[in-house]
Amino acid sequence: MDSVEEFLVHAIRLEQEAALRFGQLADAMLTQGNREVGRLFRQLADYSKLHLADARERAGYRDLPPLRPEDCTWPDIESPEAAAIWAADPMLGREQALQVALEAEQGGLDYYTGIMENTIDPELRALAKEFADEEAGHVAELQRWIELHREGKPLPTDV
Repeated sequence: MDSVEEFLVHAIRLEQEAALRFGQLADAMLTQGNREVGRLFRQLADYSKLHLADARERAGYRDLPPLRPEDCTWPDIESPEAAAIWAADPMLGREQALQVALEAEQGGLDYYTGIMENTIDPELRALAKEFADEEAGHVAELQRWIELHREGKPLPTDV
């Protein structure tokens, strides 16, 4: 990663793809009658849309380079925060869905942490740290939700 602008383009794409995938999973679950997991994925899609708006706002005054989806540099085939597509399984339970979400958020955290640790640009390091800190908060929140679920308590998506 060579610049803040390149970072922001990747962050925007990462959040777009996370929102899209969680939205697809929510639609699949709701269509198949798995409302509990569908609501969970819909909430996560909405969160990703908020993070996308934040990334776009941060990029607002900058001249961002054009970047097609195939030009993105990801550590794997897909964006690090794209939830596993197999989670569209209609038999998926809430705990499995939470684990899929946790893995996606952990992927985002690892991605931003890697940039933070490997750049020599102080502005890029600071921005990557902010994004990593935000993702760490998402990971912690999902871990809390998993504990609530295991204790038989309602999740924020239940209200």
